[in-house]
Amino acid sequence: SRVLTQEEMDKLGAEVLVSDFKQIKLEEEAQKNWDLFYKRNTTNFFKDRHWTTREFEELKACREFAAQRLVLLEAGCGVGNCIFPLLEDDLTLFVYACDFSPRAVEFVKKHPLYCPERCCAFQCDLTKDDLRQHVPEGSVDVITLIFVLSAVHPDKMTLVLQNISRVLKPGGILLFRDYGLHDHAMLRFKAGSKLGENFYVRQDGTRSYFFSKDFLAKLVEEAGLQPVANDYVLRETVNKKEGL
Repeated sequence: SRVLTQEEMDKLGAEVLVSDFKQIKLEEEAQKNWDLFYKRNTTNFFKDRHWTTREFEELKACREFAAQRLVLLEAGCGVGNCIFPLLEDDLTLFVYACDFSPRAVEFVKKHPLYCPERCCAFQCDLTKDDLRQHVPEGSVDVITLIFVLSAVHPDKMTLVLQNISRVLKPGGILLFRDYGLHDHAMLRFKAGSKLGENFYVRQDGTRSYFFSKDFLAKLVEEAGLQPVANDYVLRETVNKKEGL
């Protein structure tokens, strides 16, 4: 992970945890808070993720033969910023898409590119709802889990991975991307935001965990999956106008 400055280390070391009462309330209201997030932001908050096929070459490599129709599950699809660029890019792709927020799923279904012959969107709490009620067991070639697991309480992350792995084909692949330990977003949280080790709450009540490679490797192993690659993606932000 990124090397911290002394000032950043001091800031993280001085943080006090949110009360147990508030933590329980946040867990109970997790779905409501995400639904309100999509009510406020509709489809405007996240940009379409056209980088998915560029960064995940595995999406193309998953085919055993050129004409094979890939089946993909987008676990935690939001309003479809990842799936619709993929559906445009690959005209043979079939996508299952689920989200915690019923409102987000409705936005997906209202998208001009949504077509039941190519996409099946449904509401699902990945920590407790059996995915096999919507997706046949062992039927999915690729699962994408992009900036989703961080919103789940760490105690329930293994349950999510076990749930999604049941619908994955033998030899299928899980593509994961999320917040890394010491991300700048982690250091921007104000006092009174810390829920636990590397776990924080935003002002709108949504939560975010910041993963170390070791913690992610442990989760993957507990879920019965085999790691293929596990690395930090480091980005350098340049302000050309200010010369920073």
